[in-house]
Amino acid sequence: MKSLSSTRLIIAASAFLVVFGNVAFFSNVTDVYPVSIHNSGFLISLAVLLGCATSLLLALSCYRYTLKPVLIALLVASSVTGYFMDTYNVVIDDVMIGNILATNTAEASDLLSLRLVLYLLLLGILPSVLVCKTRIDYGQLRQAITSRLVLIVATLALAIATVLIFSNFYASFFREHKPLRYYANPVYYIYSTARYAGSFITLAPTEFTAIAQDARIPASDVHRELVILVVGETARADHFSLNGYTRETNPYLKNKNVISFTNFWSCGTSTAHSLPCLFSIYDHTQFDKTTVDNTGNVLDVLQHAGVNVLWLDNNSDSKGVALRVPFEDYRTPEKNPVCDTECRDEGMLENLQAYIDAHPTGDIFIVLHQMGNHGPAYYKRYPVNFEVFKPACQTNQLENCSSEEINNAYDNAILYTDYFLSKTIELLAHHNEKFESALIYVSDHGESLGENGIYLHGLPYMIAPDNQKHVPFIMWLNDNLLHDINLESLQKSRHEQFSHDNIFHTLLSLMEVYTSAYDKKMDLIQHTND
Repeated sequence: MKSLSSTRLIIAASAFLVVFGNVAFFSNVTDVYPVSIHNSGFLISLAVLLGCATSLLLALSCYRYTLKPVLIALLVASSVTGYFMDTYNVVIDDVMIGNILATNTAEASDLLSLRLVLYLLLLGILPSVLVCKTRIDYGQLRQAITSRLVLIVATLALAIATVLIFSNFYASFFREHKPLRYYANPVYYIYSTARYAGSFITLAPTEFTAIAQDARIPASDVHRELVILVVGETARADHFSLNGYTRETNPYLKNKNVISFTNFWSCGTSTAHSLPCLFSIYDHTQFDKTTVDNTGNVLDVLQHAGVNVLWLDNNSDSKGVALRVPFEDYRTPEKNPVCDTECRDEGMLENLQAYIDAHPTGDIFIVLHQMGNHGPAYYKRYPVNFEVFKPACQTNQLENCSSEEINNAYDNAILYTDYFLSKTIELLAHHNEKFESALIYVSDHGESLGENGIYLHGLPYMIAPDNQKHVPFIMWLNDNLLHDINLESLQKSRHEQFSHDNIFHTLLSLMEVYTSAYDKKMDLIQHTND
């Protein structure tokens, strides 16, 4: 094979990535700047600018011993990135990088498809083989340095000239359409990876900060509390018939005297972000991963006050929330007695009676973390007898299913969650004589089901559609608790806007834990009594 200079190989690789790895980027750009004679020059300039940015990154990182390894890693990573952006219209930002690293084997297998294999083979492996077999003429050291400097200077000059020539377009592109840059492959995911890695770099060790050390249950509280918080997965509020959805997706809960809050919002669009935020004392505008990871949450406060706290998980894990409380993993048949093609959420209920019996004194707070509606393989999320809405999409390649099929599979999973929640309420109802009992259900985030070509979740909060942020929030309270709560006021407030930010203080209120960290204005129960 004829030898190439390192400069030519970098330029060729950059051109390949621009042309074949940026379908989603140019698709989203042309939605804003439609293909026309007027826009053609700008669209071509965008390809040139993206090529310049990629070439510059490679020029700064690819040398004699790093050229081929870096190119191969970039080609493979970019092929997989291209697949997910092209197929689901997601972006790979620092939050998504965290999600990827936290994904377990079962979740990853749900994402495998023939199309992914083809992307990896055609856009990743085959060009990587060509890179491996290409003979590189590095030349003499002085010549190599000169050539590299010329490439860097020429790339920068071309990029600057491109922006200046089309300055009228770029003024709005950079100022008004920032989200379009999130789709630039590989530039944006490289930036996101660096940003994610940088979040772990601190100049000094971060000490754990305990909060609400004055938390206590007053001696005057002679009633025991039993509260179960069910954290749903990927459920959106507008697919609950309790909230007005035209399909009957809540046939069980509609007979359980629950209160469904219709205007409830998540603090993030991914589990890795929303779950820690949901239990944190900080609201979503103050959320910082490093700070939250090293600060106590509401579970720590409850446990410190003497509450028996337990976390059961049928999802990936608690994302660091339950590190300091008892935790049980229900994702395997060894622990979960209700497993078929996968372990079901209702299996988490099997041993709860024994746990309650084993704690004859003290209040009890239990978290059940669902598998829920985890996509894209919605058809796996419910037993076969819950396939009510048909035909249901039977693949994780959502682009191969109609909108009706996707919604059918998704709604069947909602239907199973409805059943699971009703069984949880029935378990709580058995203890009406002994406890003031409550169920709270809230999803971590919502989901896009193909609206405007967007699937799944995880888009940056500022650009994410409402269906990734508008989540269900449902409460059930037994009669003992209702003696202390203005039910009429609570019912009237169900259409007011609340969010994950209210959960910390609402849980303290339900558990009757007194602490100076409690904010009555953020307690959606007491808020309604004012």
